[in-house]
Amino acid sequence: MTIKEVCEKFGITPDTLRYYERVGVIPEVRRTKGGIRDFSEEDINWVENAVCMRSAGVPIEMLIEYVRLFQLGDSTIEARKNFLVEARVEVQKQLDKFQYTMDRLNYKISRYEDAVKTGILVWDPKNAK
Repeated sequence: MTIKEVCEKFGITPDTLRYYERVGVIPEVRRTKGGIRDFSEEDINWVENAVCMRSAGVPIEMLIEYVRLFQLGDSTIEARKNFLVEARVEVQKQLDKFQYTMDRLNYKISRYEDAVKTGILVWDPKNAK
């Protein structure tokens, strides 16, 4: 696949994709004799992983370290597992924030739904505003 096709597939810019490769978020991509990046299925899997992890808030530095460990081979399996456990903690923090926001929105919507029926907007003091 070309860089354009990969970017369209994942909704990222060519600059982002080049950056990911330059800093090591994805391994170096093979190039044609003309110097054009030629993304293999394995490269695309790395891009998918990077986009997924970044969208979940996993820091770039963690992704760089994961790729570095992967490239060192099977002797790093435990370290890579530990990386994934740490990444899961980061993602859980994001989920917790979203859940708090969702709960807050649900509460507010319920108050407004009641107000539409009764004509009076009432807030529980501990959840006001």
